Amino acid sequence: MKIGIPKEIKNHEYRVGMTPESVAQAVAQKHTVMVQSNAGIGIGASDADYKRAGAKIGKDAKTVFNFADMIVKVKEPLAPERRMLRPGQILFTYLHLAADKVLTQELLKSKAICIAYETITDSAGRLPLLAPMSKVAGRLAAQAIAHYLQRSAGGAGKLIGGVPGVLPAKVLVLGGGVVGRNAARIAFGMGADVTILERSATVMDDITVEFNGNVRTLYSSSANIARLVAESDAVVGGILLPGAAAPKLITEAMIKTMRPGSVIVDVAIDQGGCIATAKATTHDKPVYMKHGVVHYCVANMPGAVPHTSTYALNNVTLPFALKIAGEGWQRAVKNDPHLLQGLSVVEGALTCADSARSLKIKHTPYKL
Repeated sequence: MKIGIPKEIKNHEYRVGMTPESVAQAVAQKHTVMVQSNAGIGIGASDADYKRAGAKIGKDAKTVFNFADMIVKVKEPLAPERRMLRPGQILFTYLHLAADKVLTQELLKSKAICIAYETITDSAGRLPLLAPMSKVAGRLAAQAIAHYLQRSAGGAGKLIGGVPGVLPAKVLVLGGGVVGRNAARIAFGMGADVTILERSATVMDDITVEFNGNVRTLYSSSANIARLVAESDAVVGGILLPGAAAPKLITEAMIKTMRPGSVIVDVAIDQGGCIATAKATTHDKPVYMKHGVVHYCVANMPGAVPHTSTYALNNVTLPFALKIAGEGWQRAVKNDPHLLQGLSVVEGALTCADSARSLKIKHTPYKL
């Protein structure tokens, strides 16, 4: 199969769909790979590195899109990229359709085959292609809190870990999943006073064991959320409903109860956000103030550390990309029920039920 790797064009997005090492594996399996010139610069991979791996170099995105049977990306295609998709072409990337109706409608119009990283499952019901980026985003969330609590960055002027005689910052984490645990791990490691709100008793037990009781857990009820938001110096939103829009668990009224200079990081923003006052920001302008609270809502947080993120992502995406390339998408989803869960758009039909429900667009189940 002909595989195309375009350069990402989202604001400050430096990741790339395939590393030179991944390209070499694809070429070894008799696939032809074209990488857009300078696509790998953000991870320290030159055109020469890709050539040595066996790739062709395309001068621009149009050349790559015209060449490829399958496009492998990182982020959802922006408008100029969507216009280059053609009927029957495979798009393999993060999509996050539930938060973007225009994106969804244009992908439907393209009649391409769109397979989303974030809804592919494994035998335990987990989301293995989302997990590595959730780990990165969760850890970055704690770093963002430490930075934006500083007075010079607009915060309350608190050191996240405090010092002897001065209490550390109180950090509240919504959700005990991959994002939440990684945010808690780094925040606790910095010395913060961390509480995780969660609904699963099993998950709360696991967190207690993992952190030796040093990170508190509490059942995620509306009353507990409201009380702890008001008491916290920083909040991390790490809620995920696979394929669907994130629920708004923190209301604007709750935000108004926070102390001036508090910090919010909504990691769920690429699925619409779980905080009512959250709106997507970019690495160019990562924060804004609302009701005296610093809001950090960058929709592609892992793009800030592209080398780590790209290699972590390729570890889990490459086997599926090679499966699709080797078998063709129809046979691949028929043979792999986990890959089938990622099938979101098929030649003008929206096959992801959760996205269809969130967007109020007709759902058309894919028939094997």
